Amino acid sequence: MSEENPIQNMAPGLLAAFAPAPETDAGDGQRRRRRRGPDPLLALREWQPKTRLGQKVMAGEIVTYEQALDSGLPIREVQVIDALLPGLEDDVIKVNMVQRMTDSGRRVRFNVMACVGNKDGYVGLGMAKAKEVPMAIEKAIIAAKLNLIRVQRGNGSWESSAGPGTSVPFMVKGRSASTRVTLMPAAAGKGLVIGETGKRVLQLAGVTDVLSRTSGQTRTTINYAAATFNALKELNRTRVTPEQKERLHIRHGRMI
Repeated sequence: MSEENPIQNMAPGLLAAFAPAPETDAGDGQRRRRRRGPDPLLALREWQPKTRLGQKVMAGEIVTYEQALDSGLPIREVQVIDALLPGLEDDVIKVNMVQRMTDSGRRVRFNVMACVGNKDGYVGLGMAKAKEVPMAIEKAIIAAKLNLIRVQRGNGSWESSAGPGTSVPFMVKGRSASTRVTLMPAAAGKGLVIGETGKRVLQLAGVTDVLSRTSGQTRTTINYAAATFNALKELNRTRVTPEQKERLHIRHGRMI
C-alpha cells in the first residue's frame, strides 16, 4: 500500500507524464495530426519547480486546480496548469502582422491572441508577440493558461428547469475598448446566440446556452473576444447569496 500512495497523491498531468498509458495502434493507416507547440508531457518530465506552488504540486500536496486557487499562492509557472488541468484545448483567435519602419529597414512581427479552456468551467485568454507565427502562438497559449479564470454557470432564465447550469446565472456586461458585450441567461437548448468570436470563447468556457447584445466595433476580433472574456470575469465579481446560488443552480468551475 505504501507504493500506491505516491501515485494517488500526484496531479493528473504529472501522473500522465511519469506513468503514460500504452498507446494502441488502431491499424486504420490514418496519419495523426501533430499537436501545435511543444509536448506538455515532456515539459512536465523535465520540470524543475521554482515557486512555492510548483514545489507543492510536484510534492503531491496540491493535486487539483481548486486547491491551488484556495492556497492563495500566485500561479507563475505554466507547468502548474499543465499538471493540474491536463488536456486543455486551445484556439487561436486572431493572428495580426505588425510592421514597423526602423533605421535598419522594415521590421515585421506577429501579434497573436489565443484562448484555452476545458469546456467545463475554466477559460483563459492571452496575447503575445514574436518574430515568427509558431513562436507567437506558443507564447499566447502560455499567456492564456496563466490568465485562466473560473466561470460561474447557472440557470438564470425563467424558462430553465432544475439541474446543472448551462448558461450564465444573470445578465452581465463586458467591455474592451469600444466593444461592449452583454450576456443574458438562456434556457437549456437555446444555444449560443452570439457572434462567432464570442461563441469560440464561450464554448471553451463550457457555456452552451446564452443570449447576447453587442455594440461598438464588433468587427474587431480581438476586442470582441476580450469583451466576452471580461463579461465572464464580471460574473466572479458579483456577490451572490447562498439562497440565490441554490435557486439559480450556480456552480463555480468544473461540474464535479
